[in-house]
Amino acid sequence: MTRIKTSYGRRSFIKTTVLAGGGMMLGFSWLAGCKLDSPNGELALPENWYELNGFLKIGENGVVTIMSPNPEIGQNVKTSMPMIVAEELDVDWKQVIVEQAPLNTDIFTRQLAGGSQSIRQGWKSLRMAGATARHMLRQAAAQAWDVPLEEVTTEAGTLVHEASGKKAGYGEFASAAANLEVPEEVELKDLKDFKIIGTSRRNVDGKKIVTGQPLFGLDYKREGMLIAMIEHPPAFGMKLKSYDDSAARAMPGIVDVFTITSYPEDYELQWCDTSAFTELLVVVGKSTWEVMQAKKALKTEWEVAPEKTKEVLQFWGNKQPVKSPSGLENTADHIANLATAGEKLAEVVRKDGDPEAAFKKAARIIERSYSAPFLAHNTMEPMNFFAHVTEDKAELVGPVQTPEFMEKSVSARLGLPLEKIDIQMTRQGGGFGRRLYGHFLVEAAVISQKLKAPVKLIYTREDDMSFGNYRPAYYATYRAALDENNNLLAFHVRAGGIPESPLFANRFPAGAVDNYLAEGWAIESNITIGAFRAPRSNFIAGAEQSFLDELAEEMGKDPIEFRLELMERAKNNPVGENNDYDPERYAGVLKLVREKSDWGNEKPGVGRGVSAYYCHNSYVAQVMDIEMKNGKPVIQKVHCAVDCGIVVNPDAATNLVEGGTVDGIGHAMFSELTFKDGAPEQKNFDRYRLIRHSEAPKSIEVHFVENDIDPTGLGEPPFPPIMGALANALYRASGKRVYHQPFMGNRQMPG
Repeated sequence: MTRIKTSYGRRSFIKTTVLAGGGMMLGFSWLAGCKLDSPNGELALPENWYELNGFLKIGENGVVTIMSPNPEIGQNVKTSMPMIVAEELDVDWKQVIVEQAPLNTDIFTRQLAGGSQSIRQGWKSLRMAGATARHMLRQAAAQAWDVPLEEVTTEAGTLVHEASGKKAGYGEFASAAANLEVPEEVELKDLKDFKIIGTSRRNVDGKKIVTGQPLFGLDYKREGMLIAMIEHPPAFGMKLKSYDDSAARAMPGIVDVFTITSYPEDYELQWCDTSAFTELLVVVGKSTWEVMQAKKALKTEWEVAPEKTKEVLQFWGNKQPVKSPSGLENTADHIANLATAGEKLAEVVRKDGDPEAAFKKAARIIERSYSAPFLAHNTMEPMNFFAHVTEDKAELVGPVQTPEFMEKSVSARLGLPLEKIDIQMTRQGGGFGRRLYGHFLVEAAVISQKLKAPVKLIYTREDDMSFGNYRPAYYATYRAALDENNNLLAFHVRAGGIPESPLFANRFPAGAVDNYLAEGWAIESNITIGAFRAPRSNFIAGAEQSFLDELAEEMGKDPIEFRLELMERAKNNPVGENNDYDPERYAGVLKLVREKSDWGNEKPGVGRGVSAYYCHNSYVAQVMDIEMKNGKPVIQKVHCAVDCGIVVNPDAATNLVEGGTVDGIGHAMFSELTFKDGAPEQKNFDRYRLIRHSEAPKSIEVHFVENDIDPTGLGEPPFPPIMGALANALYRASGKRVYHQPFMGNRQMPG
């Protein structure tokens, strides 16, 4: 067994004790005589709970409530995180109730959904929580039975002393255990003894979701609650000049119309406060429909906004200037600028060997360029938040990925201390990075404070799609130098975008080529961007893997064998010291997908493409099979091989891989956001193309590498490489290479 220090946990427990008002027992006595099950087969809730630590409570009837601390955005952490606690607690999963934990930074850490880090970051602390509670229960039983602690074992929520034949449910010793000191260290289970982790468990909210029970922010209601909507500038680079609200005010159900400044000029912005528009026109009424109609009756005049630069406090603690230039931008200009900016703006990020000399003596140079447009997140549930702000308290309820950061933002904006800010998290109808930026939460709070009333702010789909925080537009050029024998002499990538570069200079094939050059660049823009599922990787992976495929063909090599050769070099004789991937694990997923897809034996008429990529600490390789029917591609099958360490919940993990695969295909094939005079031209799904059911793969087969490595990311890693597999399969099926997303669009870019 592994022993783990509980030093961090002890501090959490102490804070819990303070919050509870003294002692780890909350002042209740254990009550006997409770039935384990209710007549309808559901768990009977106990009358009293004993809080053993910040993650769980045990009732007198043995029912365990486990708090899931992180926001749930569809990645199923509300099931998988409690599974980790339950494993170490050694409780029957049927006796577990899962609740969404409130925002409480005294007890929990990193209450954030982003970066595919929830399980990875929580793995040890969640195990520690369960193991600590189990230890204290065993200790309480040992004292009561007057036997050595090491002789007390557990089995599915039961304490056992085999020598004397004594047994007791956890509930019988919950009160006594809560009074004990937290141990300095506890033993964790051996992986071979896992009974819950590694088994498939149903989504704890599954029944509520399919039966339409109120779980999401848009479902939330409060007595006396008003509905608010905003009118923001129609284009990036504009601001409000004047408005006439007389017609809107006269409409039924309208309570008020006014302007707010969500973030004043002197406000210190956090990274999660990213907002394109801060001067907003607000319409408030009694119902959503009435407010929507009143918005249409507003008469507004807009003007070009001046250039501005703000210092933004970054996630890692330092400040960074963010410039928003003046002017109204156009996609046509973006395309021209992206194709030429690299030559003028590129800066060297990494250089190994002498790539310039290698290119000069090359017998052949292969050069290709790739691009991708701006993308909107388009979560199923548009942005919304409930707020009730009084003179001494702010109560907020809704879907946000960064509650602990936004707590600070609301505190600063309203002038209330942190302890007066209460943020409750609802289940979220999608995030993909969009809800990392909680400006809509701040807006709701400011509106409620002004009205002195409870308010729910709701964005329409058009509001959401035209407010910004998009996936940036990207462009990358790859070059490879070959000698007369088609050996690879040098590799060069120059990648940039509006307004950031997608470059990861230290990722594959860095470390596998003697002469390697990576350059990055960026073009300033007033179009606001934000994290989009697998930030930056979501473009650069597809571009890189497309180029490697074409390079392998030019060299006369099998695409998988070519990649494996490079990885073997990176493993046995790496170039440089900053390579941020493990070539053996990287090669492992390629070998697994080669085996599972029966690579090289595809059916006649099938175009097969491969791709592999590393991001968010995980490795994914994918093989796609495409057939052309009536001139259109039909995706028959995708094989996925994934190395994400220990898989907590296999069914949920498979669902994440399947979802990421379909999502990546859809965005690469169809999605595009364009601008004319600063205004988004796609404001709803009538013009913004997403993948349809009939266009998804007919089947997706997912295989996980089995190992004992602690879990790594999974929500994002399957998304980037599928775009490369798609491009490569399209070529094999149609004979035509695709370089510019969306692949099924009409846009052509130079280069």
